[in-house]
Amino acid sequence: MGRIAALAVRAAPFYRRRMAKADRLERLDTRRADLEVDYREALIAALKVCAAGKWGLFDHNADRAARAAVAPTIAELTELAEEIDTAREQLFMEPFELHQEFLRQRGPVDSQAVGEPKQARAWLDRLTAND
Repeated sequence: MGRIAALAVRAAPFYRRRMAKADRLERLDTRRADLEVDYREALIAALKVCAAGKWGLFDHNADRAARAAVAPTIAELTELAEEIDTAREQLFMEPFELHQEFLRQRGPVDSQAVGEPKQARAWLDRLTAND
């Protein structure tokens, strides 16, 4: 066996490992992108319900019944966001900003703030502007 062939045989496992890692990262990035699409679709569906007049998504009134009604939606969005953030962390990316922004908009507001349906409509307009 020639010297170059011998070096190639010894180096082959190293290159296979690098290629396998690259493949894993590519699959993880594809999964992350799919999860972000799922999150966006779930958020848009929830915003449509809120824009139609159902309060609770933004938790402005801290109403127990409204909070309980929207709890499964918030749990689904949070679970998706946690999966996305885990993938983003492994890919050395910034945390998922859309969920962080949504969380910042939730909670009590002063009496002069727009209602949840109007806020949901504004979010929908922004999220669907590029569609």
